[in-house]
Amino acid sequence: MRFVKFNHVMLVSMLMLLQACASVDHPGYFQRYEQAFKEKTGYKTHFVERDGLKIHVREFGRKTTKPTWVLMHGFPDSMHLYDRLVPELLDNQHVITFDFIGWGDSDKPANHRYDFASLRADLEAVVEQLDLKRVVLVVHDASGPVGIDWSFDNQDKTAGLVLLNTFYSPMPTLKAPEEIAVFSTPGIKRWVSVLATRLSDSLLINRYNAQIARFISSESLREPFQKVLGHQFLKIRPAFYGLNRALRAELERNAARTARLASFRPPVRIIFGEDDPYLNVGVARDFDKLYGDADLFLIKGAGHFVQVDKPERVAKLIKALAR
Repeated sequence: MRFVKFNHVMLVSMLMLLQACASVDHPGYFQRYEQAFKEKTGYKTHFVERDGLKIHVREFGRKTTKPTWVLMHGFPDSMHLYDRLVPELLDNQHVITFDFIGWGDSDKPANHRYDFASLRADLEAVVEQLDLKRVVLVVHDASGPVGIDWSFDNQDKTAGLVLLNTFYSPMPTLKAPEEIAVFSTPGIKRWVSVLATRLSDSLLINRYNAQIARFISSESLREPFQKVLGHQFLKIRPAFYGLNRALRAELERNAARTARLASFRPPVRIIFGEDDPYLNVGVARDFDKLYGDADLFLIKGAGHFVQVDKPERVAKLIKALAR
């Protein structure tokens, strides 16, 4: 009995130590970062409501006769994924970024159903309530299935589709990032990982930092984006766990829907970071085959976060599509 009690105390002590050592929150850095970004871009903040929940939206520029560019994040990140790209796009252009429910500065209800249908409902609410008549959707990572399906079903409103290191269905070279593989694969390993990361902020953020480091090819950008995205990461645990649980079913559902993409009418531009070992060059080429008439660009020196590594190049390619 003494041995069991001793180990229980040791376990609690270790978890408390992990919590105390967590360098997760960077409020000073984040506040200065946000102020500088606001001064640079002059964005307006909106909160779009859906089913009693608030979606955090940033609006850059003003509406014109040209289509609005809507930039959507994946996981485990937020609209800040586009902070280096947005300034490169702002040339008399209307741009929207937003945080899906459960992410960034949007509401994060614990009992919400975090799946791809929820992501699509968020997109639809943003398009409808901001009265966006024609859009160019820019998707990345987990927003890919959402943008691909919505644009196909709303081709009259879609002026173009840009795919940045994303996925849709099972593909031969598609590889889940290490942490996504752990949290999306049913079994004891996922159960233990969820429990451990619920108990320890430090453990979760350390795993997060290691994964983000693999997403960014530019070494000098890794730490700043770990701070920016990590500032909000602990609060998105329910969304992260939930979307991971839904991931495999979404891939399988879309396997039967890929053939229809060949009939998609609006222009498609595929822009993938060449260094991404997960949503990789093979996936980009598979998308090129599925759409039939897409433009494919592989960016050297860029990884999974291609819009972070090479924002100038990505912006130039998006602008060329949307003319």
